[in-house]
Amino acid sequence: MDHPDFPHSHSPFHAHLGVQVAEWRDGHAKLVCDTEAHHANRSGIVHGGVVLAMIDQAAAFAGLYCPDPARVRRAVTLDLDCRFTGQAAIGGRLTAEGRVVTAGRNIFFCRTEVFDAEGRLVAFGASTHRYRAGSGDPRGVPIEG
Repeated sequence: MDHPDFPHSHSPFHAHLGVQVAEWRDGHAKLVCDTEAHHANRSGIVHGGVVLAMIDQAAAFAGLYCPDPARVRRAVTLDLDCRFTGQAAIGGRLTAEGRVVTAGRNIFFCRTEVFDAEGRLVAFGASTHRYRAGSGDPRGVPIEG
């Protein structure tokens, strides 16, 4: 199910992780995840894969905003770089903020930061994404029924 304020934001993977779109506009996306026991690694802190997935998705969403609810934009990730700068405790909210650095006809580049519940930076990343057919147009493509 899509977030009522952000058409076409639903992803089965997001639902599985508990990731939600909190803000979405052209060139920017903010995703949040309220961490629970199933997000933990063997050390009892948030698994780095959760953080990496949030970096990937916040960046992609930042480059895929489409204001028309009858249309959508899609992309694939070509490259993803991540640096972990801290750790996040289970039971807190993670926030990932992605921003488009630059975009061309087929490719867009993003930077993303992830913060823990206290606002501390726990990771940052850079990524490269390729628009899928027709999605380089900010108007997107018609939704397939």
